[in-house]
Amino acid sequence: MAKTLKVAVIGVGGIARLHMPGWEASEHAEVVAGADVDPVVLAEWGVKHNIKKLTTDVREIFADPDIDIVDLCVPNMHHAPLAIAALDAGKHVLCEKPLAPTPGEIRRMIEARDRSGKLLMTAQHFRFAGVSQAMKREIERGVLGEIYHARSWMLRRAYMVPRTSFTTKAQAGGGPCIDIGVHVLDLTLWLMGQPAPVTVSGVARQTLANRRPIFSTWRLHQNLPMPKDFDVEDFAAAFVRFDTGATMVLEVSWFMHHDTEVEDMQIWLYGVDGGCHWPKAQFLSTDYATRQFYNTQLKLTQDAMEPHALECVAFARAVAEGAPSPVPPEDSLKVIAILDGIYRSQREGREVRIEL
Repeated sequence: MAKTLKVAVIGVGGIARLHMPGWEASEHAEVVAGADVDPVVLAEWGVKHNIKKLTTDVREIFADPDIDIVDLCVPNMHHAPLAIAALDAGKHVLCEKPLAPTPGEIRRMIEARDRSGKLLMTAQHFRFAGVSQAMKREIERGVLGEIYHARSWMLRRAYMVPRTSFTTKAQAGGGPCIDIGVHVLDLTLWLMGQPAPVTVSGVARQTLANRRPIFSTWRLHQNLPMPKDFDVEDFAAAFVRFDTGATMVLEVSWFMHHDTEVEDMQIWLYGVDGGCHWPKAQFLSTDYATRQFYNTQLKLTQDAMEPHALECVAFARAVAEGAPSPVPPEDSLKVIAILDGIYRSQREGREVRIEL
């Protein structure tokens, strides 16, 4: 009988709540331990999930020879040091997005992955949604032909997490670029076939967050106030060139006078043979000989689980079967290199080159 992989969750509040159904559904893994800096939250989580191994010292997790997988659900600036320590301790690591706020940190994480021989995966859950999987299959079938341009945005209307772990450079490393830009950018690059970025021209600035009063409708529209030490961008936009000759326009925002109640996330891909829209799962083409337009709508089955859960199931399966990481860190390096390029372009006021 195959061994059941033992999982420890580090950072049991917040996003970890969406990971737990996946670990509980996995046929390959089970959560046996948890760590958090807040002992009250940790104790409540332990009772809820009947987990006895609880600690406020992550070193106990890394030193435990029974732990096979570490699931990192901590603030962004802690991702790299904890992931590297876990990998060096011989653990496989699933790390919440962004894998790290800077390209240099991701390179060090890749080096630790290579030293350990373990798997490292970024939790990019949108890839695991049924609509994303279905569209990826169609694109790989060649229905778009060569993809030459993409338009992607993730725009919110007074909607963000009003905590310093999201709103300060010291904790998060950036604003919506790092928080939600990683989602739409990772999904776009994955659907495009992972072209390598070459240059970026971008802006990243505060547009509305520095106005008072301002609020967020996060958590059931409670109109929560902004933290006073908010020092990250709330809007960013970019034009990206890739080594394939393809281009991309990206827009992200937490505060925008945009026609959406909460969030609008869309991706348009344009190829020489057709175009497509996510999340509509719609494919479009034109027969110029007959002057005929064709719109094709994919019919999708309902997802078995929420995508955050599906990513945990996929990671455990990959570890158990000796398969590659479902979201390798090399993919995340491209994402963060682009976002870092936006910040550099803002500071320098010009287009910048990207080095992977």
